[in-house]
Amino acid sequence: MTDETAPKLEEVTATALPDPKAEVVALASAPAPVASEIRKRMDEIDMSNTQSIINFGAAAQGELTTVSSQMLEGVKNKDIGPAGDSLRTIVATLKGFSVAELAPGRKRSWWERLMGGGTSVAKFIEKFDEVQAQIDKITNDLDMHQHKLLIDIKSLDLLYQKTLSFYDELALYIAAGEAKLTDLDTTEIPAAAAAVDAADENDKVLKAQALRDLRAARDDLDRRVHDLKLTRQVTMQSLPSIRLVQENDKSLVTKIGSTLVNTVPLWQSQLAQAVTIQRSQDAAGAIKSATDLTNQLLTQNAEMLQQSNREVRTQMERGVFDIEAVQKANDTLIATINESLKIADEGRTRRTAAEGQLAKMETDLREALASAKARADAGPGAPQTQTGA
Repeated sequence: MTDETAPKLEEVTATALPDPKAEVVALASAPAPVASEIRKRMDEIDMSNTQSIINFGAAAQGELTTVSSQMLEGVKNKDIGPAGDSLRTIVATLKGFSVAELAPGRKRSWWERLMGGGTSVAKFIEKFDEVQAQIDKITNDLDMHQHKLLIDIKSLDLLYQKTLSFYDELALYIAAGEAKLTDLDTTEIPAAAAAVDAADENDKVLKAQALRDLRAARDDLDRRVHDLKLTRQVTMQSLPSIRLVQENDKSLVTKIGSTLVNTVPLWQSQLAQAVTIQRSQDAAGAIKSATDLTNQLLTQNAEMLQQSNREVRTQMERGVFDIEAVQKANDTLIATINESLKIADEGRTRRTAAEGQLAKMETDLREALASAKARADAGPGAPQTQTGA
């Protein structure tokens, strides 16, 4: 990890992302600034305008599509991809460079014996320079991947904050809708029902129709508020997903830095020791001790590299969402939708029954009025005609 990368990683790691509020604050218990915002959204509702109810909260709800698209693009960019290729390349390069070629007591191959070849420090160092150039190139690639990942982590911070603001905006619309429903149930609908009871015969039918329209609009608003609650729940589920992607990015940046800081310098250190040992063959005891130590360190380093690579690959191959969580969320959403449909069907059945009763009452009323009119036209001495309902 470069000197420039370390403070950037500390900066993005130290950024504290606020947690979403779990509950919707009702108008009655909301502080003054929040209550003012809720009332503004209540003013958007016009019970006489069906379009007003359908579009209630649609602007905030529509933003979820934009945020979800950005989230999907961010997840696609978080695959280990090129960074993983560079890590695999550096491992393959180190594997292809054998320090054992300098071992003074090693057994020469049949080809070396045939060609009269042996251990050549000059050739070994020449090969080292070639491999070193490859390592430098890979190191530059990894630095570039680190920089890109750090930029993505900051972008995800902004995406999280934007998603959280949409989440809070939906809470305001839900609170406004619930407050309006309460006002309808406790004030406007009872007042309209009382107006029907108090109306004279000529206006009673019209006022009854207005009451039915108001109740239907109230049911539409209730369903709309329920839709906003579903949208808010989906938005809430995306917040921990953003954090999970960020943690994966931070982990990968750390792993890349660990490879550059630990693996390559250790390999270079072992190479320097091997060259020194080759040039000091006369100290047989020192050569044996140093060679054993070198082999031990190389083995440990290879094991550390293998374990680090295994951990990174394991985490990177894991899905952003656990399938169990997705399944549970899907089942819950299906159950919620089915429950909503059932409630809607029951409400439709009750409204149909009520409409039949209203029609019958209207027919009875018209017959009674016609009978009264006939009696009045016949005069006082006319025979009485009994009318049945």
